[in-house]
Amino acid sequence: MVQYTLAQSPEIILNVPGKDSAKAREKAMDQLIDLMDTGNLPTELEEGFSPQQLIEVKEPTTDNVLGEDAVTQAVQILSNLATLKLKVQESRSEAVEIRKAVDVLFSDNSVTEEEITRIKEGFKILKNFAQANLRYQEARTKAEQARQVLDQALKSPDN
Repeated sequence: MVQYTLAQSPEIILNVPGKDSAKAREKAMDQLIDLMDTGNLPTELEEGFSPQQLIEVKEPTTDNVLGEDAVTQAVQILSNLATLKLKVQESRSEAVEIRKAVDVLFSDNSVTEEEITRIKEGFKILKNFAQANLRYQEARTKAEQARQVLDQALKSPDN
């Protein structure tokens, strides 16, 4: 089944069996002439209206594909969140210890060269943890929306 409409009257839908073809357009023109003859066409058509001026009405089939893409993207976002959460958890305790050691730099107590070396080596761990933690917090914000998309997709049609 193919459907046609007119630019002048988009509310008029002409249904013709088969696919879009010259023959289908001719059948739609026959229906259009019938509408004109019975006075059921709300607009006046210019002389020389042709079957090529009929507009094919296509059913929107992209909604389901877009929904599936949204679900796929939501799952990817949640997977990224899980990876970042693990990374943050694994490095948290070591980063906290290094952060405590940094406080020694701000005290009047004397420190050994070994303590300073250990702190300097820990800066990379501290930096990596801080960056991972920021990415995790940002990902968590995005994941809230992803979770809603997933919840909507998993919702039973009975609800």
